[in-house]
Amino acid sequence: MKLYTSPRQDGFYMPAEFAPHDGCLMIWPSRPGSWGKDPGQARLAFTKIIEAIAESERVYLIAGDPSAKNALQKQIAEGAVVLLELPVNDAWARDTGPTFVTNGSQVRGIDWEFNAWGGAFDGLYADYQEDDALAQAFCRYLGIECYDAHPFVLEGGAIHSDGEGTLLITEECLLSAGRNPALTKAQIEEKLKEYLSAEKVIWLPYGIYCDETNGHVDNICAFTATAEVVLAWTDDENDPQYARSAANYRVLSNALDAKGRAFKIIKLPLPSVPVTVTKEEAEQIVCAPGEAPREEGERLAASYVNFYIANKAVIVPQFGDENDGRALSILKDLFPDRKIVPVFTRSVLVGGGNIHCITQQIPKGGAHGIG
Repeated sequence: MKLYTSPRQDGFYMPAEFAPHDGCLMIWPSRPGSWGKDPGQARLAFTKIIEAIAESERVYLIAGDPSAKNALQKQIAEGAVVLLELPVNDAWARDTGPTFVTNGSQVRGIDWEFNAWGGAFDGLYADYQEDDALAQAFCRYLGIECYDAHPFVLEGGAIHSDGEGTLLITEECLLSAGRNPALTKAQIEEKLKEYLSAEKVIWLPYGIYCDETNGHVDNICAFTATAEVVLAWTDDENDPQYARSAANYRVLSNALDAKGRAFKIIKLPLPSVPVTVTKEEAEQIVCAPGEAPREEGERLAASYVNFYIANKAVIVPQFGDENDGRALSILKDLFPDRKIVPVFTRSVLVGGGNIHCITQQIPKGGAHGIG
């Protein structure tokens, strides 16, 4: 059922990702414009990610292709993965699925307007109507109520919550011309507070260099605990990312969260060598009319911050870089009670995102779970 009140009015809030989950939403990769003529490598990465998540929470996987059933037979048979068919354009569940909120005993969804990261101004694909309809459709499947936030444009990758009233976002994304150009910064902040029950919004200036989502926060900075964040970082002052990360560090260093606490900031290194598109990868992508092709040598927005926190694991991108191990070691210290699971995700990165972008957590709604 669509709701036209707001979560703040009804006493619902967005919990932290590190809070307990009832499940996770994912979508099997198929669209040639993201995953290429042969999505086999992407599907292999998705399979490894799903297997890791399904060890501690149920994965709801939207898939019309039989390859998903073949890849995950064991998890499906055990009920750890539930296959369902809903209309979708692409596999970015974080951005097209609902953002979930809870009042401690019940879970509801939020249906933001989705316009493929910029609509007619700088959107990444023109056919996104099914993706825009997904949030309501998935909430109907779960049997939960869903707030209709249209026409406010937002994606799940653009927000991070600590579950205690603090929200992380970036100016680069939230103030981009293709999202809500008729709203002021103050109006955008108020909308976020109304729908996520936030009390304090931390506006970081930038996302990752060359991030085609206009700088989603989930690729640059993430909560790992209350008043604790990881920030994507490079020590190379000649890298365009250096000034971006340094500007974000200054903001975080001078900010307090909603409870008046200073942030502990952990620098999470970027890959030591920028990840760029190969000739073979560029040739794999099949673009629809109006879509920008991948180009050989194009820099991709590779970041270890784009991890997913499951109930008993943290699933972390790997790029075949010498900093892969450093990132795992840092996250192991930050999540001592969770298994750190590395997954080589170059194929997901070439598609346009990473592990956090293709997952959307469903928070635990209390003793009775969802609903």
